Amino acid sequence: MQSKIHTLEGWLAHCERLHPQTIALGLERVAEVARRMALRLQCPVITVAGTNGKGSTCAIIEAVALQAGYRTGVYSSPHLVHFQERCRIHGEIVAPESLLEHFEAVEQARTAGGEEVPLTYFEFTTLAILRLMSHSLLDLAILEVGLGGRLDATNIIDADCAVITSIDLDHTEFLGPDRESIGREKAGIMRTGRPVVVSDPMPPQSVIDHACEIGAELWRFGQDFNYAGDRQQWSWAGRGRRYAGLAYPALRGANQLVNAAGALAALVALRERVPVTAQAVRNGLAMVDLPGRFQVVPGQPALVLDVAHNPHSVAALTANLDAMGYFPVTHAVFGAMADKDLAPMLERIAPIVDRWYFTDLPTPRAATAASLAERWAALPRAGAGARSATCSTHPGPAEALQAAMAQANPADRIIVFGSFHTVGGVLQGGIPRLQAKHLA
Repeated sequence: MQSKIHTLEGWLAHCERLHPQTIALGLERVAEVARRMALRLQCPVITVAGTNGKGSTCAIIEAVALQAGYRTGVYSSPHLVHFQERCRIHGEIVAPESLLEHFEAVEQARTAGGEEVPLTYFEFTTLAILRLMSHSLLDLAILEVGLGGRLDATNIIDADCAVITSIDLDHTEFLGPDRESIGREKAGIMRTGRPVVVSDPMPPQSVIDHACEIGAELWRFGQDFNYAGDRQQWSWAGRGRRYAGLAYPALRGANQLVNAAGALAALVALRERVPVTAQAVRNGLAMVDLPGRFQVVPGQPALVLDVAHNPHSVAALTANLDAMGYFPVTHAVFGAMADKDLAPMLERIAPIVDRWYFTDLPTPRAATAASLAERWAALPRAGAGARSATCSTHPGPAEALQAAMAQANPADRIIVFGSFHTVGGVLQGGIPRLQAKHLA
C-alpha cells in the first residue's frame, strides 16, 4: 500500500505512472471505477464534443448560466498553465487542495477488493473532477469531451443535452481517417430522446444519421436555429425563441458567432429545466472569457495567443489575423505535437508570417523545433512566405517569445500559436505585457 499523497502534484505524478499509454480509448475501465464510486451528477448536464470550438462553446454556456443565477460546474481539458484550470465551479478555478480528497476516492475505488483497475492519466483525473462536481451542489454541469466522444471518459455521464461543434481532421490515428469516421465518434455522446445541437454548418452525414438512428432530438444549425448580424450586433432565432440586438461575444474571432449560436441552442433546448432570460444572454455574451482563443494582448508590439493546432483552427486564426489590419512585420512563435497535420497548418498561415520562432515543447509527443523548421523550409516557396521570411529554433516557448521581442518593433505583432503547451509556456508567469526595446 502506497503512502498517502498530500499534494496535487503528487497525485498527478501517480496518475502518470499508472498506465503505459497516454491515450487508451474505451469506457469499460473508467465505468467500472465510476460504478464502485457510485458517481452521479444530480443536475442537468451538457456535454460538448467537436474538433474546434468546444472550449469556447462551454465558456459561453457557462457565462450565460452564471448571469442567470445558476451555480455552474465546467470540466475542460487540457489546461494552459495549471492543472486545476480544468475545473471551474461557479465561474472560479478550483483550489488545488480541493481536489485531493477526490483523487483519494478514485484511488480507493480503483484498488477496492484487490481488483486493481488500470486508468490512464486522463481517465483518473476525469473521475476525480467529476466527483468534485458531484459534491458541489450544481445547477448545471458542462463537460468538454477530451478526444472523440463515444469512447471518451466523459461519456460515462448521460448528457441531458449534447452539443457537437465543428468537425475536422484531427487525432485521425484514434478517430478515423475522414470527417465521416470522426463524426461517428463524436456522435457517441448523443442520447435517445434528448436534444443534440449540431452547430457545424456542414456536418458529416454520419452525425445526422446517428441522431436519427437512436431517436435523438436533433437541433441542426441552419434548420432548427440560425443567426444573422451586421457590424454592430447580431440576432439568434431557434425553435420558439428569438434573441435580437445582441452584442458580439467578448471572445474574439469570426468563428465565435457559430459557437455562440450553438451555445444558445443548447440553453434553449433545456429551457424547461434551466431557463435563462434575454438579459442573462446579453450579459453572458459580454462577459465570457477564455484565455488562449484568439486572445489579443494590447502592447507594443501587439501579442496574439491562440491554441490553434490543426488545419481548420489555423485557417480560422489566419482569417482573424487578416482582419486585424496592417502590421509591418508579423513574428510567429510556433510549437506543435508531431502527430499533427503540420504541412497544411504551416502553408495556410505562412504567407502572413515574416519571422518564425520554432520551439521545442516539454512533452515526448511534441515535434522538435528543428523538425518544424525543416517542415517549413520544405513548403513550396509561395507557401513558405514569398516575402523572404526567416526562421530560428528555441528550447522553449518563453525563450522563443523573448527572441521575438528582441527583434520586434513597436508597430509589429507577435503571434504565439499551436499546442496548449506553446501558449501555456508563455503564460507561466502571467499574461506578458510587451514593450519593445525600441520604446525604452
